[in-house]
Amino acid sequence: MSLLCIPSAFIPAEGVKWMGINWRFLPLERIWVAKKQSKKNIEKIVSAVDTTNINDGLKHNGQSTGQTGLPEGGSLASETGNPLYISSSAAAKMNRFFAALQSAAKGNKISIFHYGDSQIEGDRMTGYIRQRIQQQFGGIGPGFIPALNVYSTMSFKQKVSPNMKRYTAFWPPKMGSRRYGALLSAATFAIDSARSQQQLPTEAWVEIAPSAAAFARARTYSHVKCFYNSCYKSCAVKVYENDKLIHEDSLVDDGGAHVLPLSFDHTPNKLRFVFSSTKSPVFTGFSLEGDVGVQVHNVAMRGSSGHDLSSSDAGLFAQMHQNANTKLFVLQFGGNSVHTFKDSSNVRGYIGALKNRILYIQKLVPDAAIILIGPSDMSRLNDGIFETYPLLPYTVERMQKMCTENGVAFWNLYAAMGGYNSMPAWVSQGLAGSDYVHFSPQGASIASQYFYEAFGAAYTDWLAKKGGNE
Repeated sequence: MSLLCIPSAFIPAEGVKWMGINWRFLPLERIWVAKKQSKKNIEKIVSAVDTTNINDGLKHNGQSTGQTGLPEGGSLASETGNPLYISSSAAAKMNRFFAALQSAAKGNKISIFHYGDSQIEGDRMTGYIRQRIQQQFGGIGPGFIPALNVYSTMSFKQKVSPNMKRYTAFWPPKMGSRRYGALLSAATFAIDSARSQQQLPTEAWVEIAPSAAAFARARTYSHVKCFYNSCYKSCAVKVYENDKLIHEDSLVDDGGAHVLPLSFDHTPNKLRFVFSSTKSPVFTGFSLEGDVGVQVHNVAMRGSSGHDLSSSDAGLFAQMHQNANTKLFVLQFGGNSVHTFKDSSNVRGYIGALKNRILYIQKLVPDAAIILIGPSDMSRLNDGIFETYPLLPYTVERMQKMCTENGVAFWNLYAAMGGYNSMPAWVSQGLAGSDYVHFSPQGASIASQYFYEAFGAAYTDWLAKKGGNE
């Protein structure tokens, strides 16, 4: 202990530079008294929500009558301690969205797109939110899924042939054409050179099936659509259900964006799309949905801070959202940037860049409302204890200010968790992972329930001001 006191006495707390390395050592006071990990008390936060009965309610038999996916109804929160912040500039678009939501509950069909980073990967958060919204306002199915999915997900099953290759707008490899569409990812299949020399087509396939692990509403769907573009050569397609051929067709080969739609009077157990061509089209995704209600689409962008939202061909991006009748964007970003911030100017620069992407979406899909979900609490390891990243609270503050000024609703996930240094308590209760960043499935359910309560309270408030009832 005496020897340890020598470097502690002479090396300053900020360390010293020697041989190009910053050398640090415990200060004297830390030798005798260890720094203790602080944990917030989140018992009230955790106990205040009930996520146990999310799959209860009406079960659908999959018989499509044009009304498959009608709502179960129920009650919505009238108030919440973690409300949506809807500025006067955001109110008009949110009110239009609420009107569209009310019409969906009466038999129309709209879309909500949830774009985010790895916090929503594999349908984490989105799956829970989708189930709640579809129970209340109608809708079935997981909605859009990638043409080639690489994330472990609970909401659907997918297999692809080995010659399928994935491209994304947010991670290499990328496509020069930028024709990713609304999912910001796409797939093509590699052409067999030996067959090509003989002018013979190459085959590729995508297999899709419902997942027993999905929330109840996502396990059922009556429509399956294949979205594609850049088809310049004849491409045959055969669709098999449980290995039985049910559909045979050719894709439109004019190079434009098109949809191959299939409808069912039941939920297809296993569908296999087999494509055959001498040049692969670009596949931008599949959609698994019902006849009416709300489709809630998960678009997870691992490693993204939201900058890639403008990285798809603008016309195709807008066209797919028009096709889906998108009325709301839920954006959830920031977690991949917070740990890189050195000072407040870095934060302001990031918020400025995110603002430009929001303006881009508002320009391309002008009728849709936007909700921005701020980052969760995240911890860094500092002198042996986990602490909130220093600039995270300021990031949340600047996000909310930017939303207020640009017609965007804001939800403060950081505050809903308990605020500063709340993440260690979530980790200790198994609600977040050991990386002190990502929620566990149970933690995601709690966070999602709080968002849904804020969502429902805002809708209830709109109904009251409108003077209407469900």
